[in-house]
Amino acid sequence: MAAASNLADWISAISQLLFLIIFIFLFLGVNQRFQVYVWSRDIRAKLTLINSMASEARRKTLDFMNKNKARDAKKLLDRITDFFVISPVDIEPTDIIRRLEHLLDVRRLRFKEYFKQAMPESDEYTRSRAETAGEIAAALTFIYKYVRHLLITGEKTKNWILIMQLQLIMPQIVKIADMYRKALDDFLKGVPIGDAAGPMVAVRLAGLEAEWKEIDEETVYTVSEVANRKVYIVKAKGPGSSVGKPGVATAKLVKELIERGEKPSLILTVDAALKLEGEETGSVADGVGAAIGDPGPEKISFERIASHYGIPLRAVIVKMGMDEAIQAMKKEIADGVEKAVARVKEIIENETREGDTVVVIGVGNTLGVA
Repeated sequence: MAAASNLADWISAISQLLFLIIFIFLFLGVNQRFQVYVWSRDIRAKLTLINSMASEARRKTLDFMNKNKARDAKKLLDRITDFFVISPVDIEPTDIIRRLEHLLDVRRLRFKEYFKQAMPESDEYTRSRAETAGEIAAALTFIYKYVRHLLITGEKTKNWILIMQLQLIMPQIVKIADMYRKALDDFLKGVPIGDAAGPMVAVRLAGLEAEWKEIDEETVYTVSEVANRKVYIVKAKGPGSSVGKPGVATAKLVKELIERGEKPSLILTVDAALKLEGEETGSVADGVGAAIGDPGPEKISFERIASHYGIPLRAVIVKMGMDEAIQAMKKEIADGVEKAVARVKEIIENETREGDTVVVIGVGNTLGVA
C-alpha cells in the first residue's frame, strides 16, 4: 500500500511540475515563438521557390534576347527590374487622368526605346515579346523582394501577427508567381493568350481580308458591314504583344466621324474579364459601360466620348480565370470568342437601325493576332 501511495504522490508531483512548466512557457510566450519559427520556416521555403521562378524567368528572357543578338541584355534587365512609376498627386484631383496618362506614356515609350537600343537587329514583333518577357521577370523579382521584405520586417519587429498573415496567404502568392512563370513561355513563343479574346472578336468581325489602318500609337481600325450597318472596328496592332490605346483611338475616330456627319449610334467594347469561381471559362455576358482593364486613362476616354455625344456605351465580355488570361488561349476561350461575335452581331441588329454607324473595339493584348 505504501509503495502504491508513494507512486501516486510521485505522479501527482510530476503532473503539477509539468503543469507549472507549461504555464510558465505560456506566460513567457514560448509557444508563440515556436509557432512563429514554424511559420517563418514555411515562408522561407516558399520564398526560395518564388526566387527560383524569378531566376528561371530572368534566364529565359536573357536567352531569348541573346538569341536575337541583344546588346548587354543583363544590364537592360537589371534596369527595368527596378524601374518604377510614381503615382500623380491625388489630393488635388484636377486633371489627374491626364497626368496619369502622361506618366504611363512616358514609361511605355522608355521601355520601347530601351529594347530598341538593345535589340537593333530584331523586328518590332520580336522586341515586343522580349519587352513583355522582361516585365514578367521583373514582376516575379518584385514578388520575391516584397515577400522577403515582409518576412524580415516581421522577424525584426517580432510581429507574429504579420508573419501569421503572410504565412496564410503564401499559397495564393505562390500560385500567382507560378502563373506568371508559365505565361512567360507562351509570350516568348508568341501564341495568342486568353486576353486576346477581344482582338480576335475584332478580326472575326472584320474578316481576314480586311485592310487595317493605324489611327493611334499601336492601334489600328478597319471598316466592315454587319446587318447593313457600317461598322468601324478598332483593336491593337498585332501580332506583337501590345494593348495599344483603344480609348484614345476610339475618341479620335468618333470625333472624325461626327465631323463628317456620321455620328455613331453605338459604341461597343469587347474584352476578356475575370470569372468568378464556379463560372464556366469562355462564357459570354453583355452589359453597359467600357469593358477594359485599365488604370484609368483609356477607360475614361470611352466614357467621356460616349457621354459627350450621347452615344450608348455597351460591353461584351468573355469570362476566364486570371491564369487563363495571360497563358495560351484554351479551346473554351476560343469557343467563347465565337459566342462573343454572335452576341455582338445580335446587339448591333437589335439596338441600331439599318444604315447606322457603329464602333466596335476589341480590347486586349493582341499577341499572335495579326
